[in-house]
Amino acid sequence: MLEKIYETASFIKNVVGTVPNIAIILGTGLGELVHEISDKKEIPYEKIPNFPLSTVEGHSGKLIFGELGGKPVLAMQGRFHYYEGYTMQEVTFPIRVFQALGIQYLFVSNAAGGMNGSFDIGDIMLIDDHINLFPEHPLRGKNYKELGTRFPDMSEAYNKELRLMAMNIAKENNIKLQHGVYIGTQGPTFETPAEYNWFKIIGGDAVGMSTVPEVIVANHAKMKVLAFSIITDIGIIGKIVEVTHQDVQEAAKIAQPKMAYIMQEVIKRLN
Repeated sequence: MLEKIYETASFIKNVVGTVPNIAIILGTGLGELVHEISDKKEIPYEKIPNFPLSTVEGHSGKLIFGELGGKPVLAMQGRFHYYEGYTMQEVTFPIRVFQALGIQYLFVSNAAGGMNGSFDIGDIMLIDDHINLFPEHPLRGKNYKELGTRFPDMSEAYNKELRLMAMNIAKENNIKLQHGVYIGTQGPTFETPAEYNWFKIIGGDAVGMSTVPEVIVANHAKMKVLAFSIITDIGIIGKIVEVTHQDVQEAAKIAQPKMAYIMQEVIKRLN
């Protein structure tokens, strides 16, 4: 595993030269943020040694290097999901490569179903915390001390300073920003009404099929994480309607510019 991580990191360094310390994972329907990145250099996943390939519509499969908010960034356009059949080690392999490249900040976005009664479709939710309901843990198995401690602390999985910065930027620009707890499940089915209700009872505000594994590994790697969900459907009894992947993509595209602005401004304000 370590050999694969270092081999991939070495390949990327040789292609791009200087590597930034900020990485962004762009979720379903949110890949258009790359249009805001200037001076781009792209590497398709299929050309990167040991990298998995994204199989989901809306995830195009490229590593993009460039400038956003006046800072050099690395962006994943397309992520990997447990429901695609990948192991958790494969799902989180890019985070390990980021670690080897010296990434210090990880920005994550996703599309999610909302269970909070104050949420509307198209809202942006700042993730304060998460509940992990995946059946496999990304740190299960042999622990490599080069990568992190055996039992990492998760009391601040989402960095407080970055969250406060995002909230201030949203307030300054009159952008509606919700916040709450994200529940990560394996998918690929959307939730039943009973499942939505249970997720709300156990403390969730939104639910999706990604993000949690990457955030766990990023914390293991001592990265500072900031994450957002775009609420693409509502899972509240009496408001639940049939939802498709296309619906999710469309709702995400509408909210994407506001989320992109917040991300750019946070990046701009990093020291």
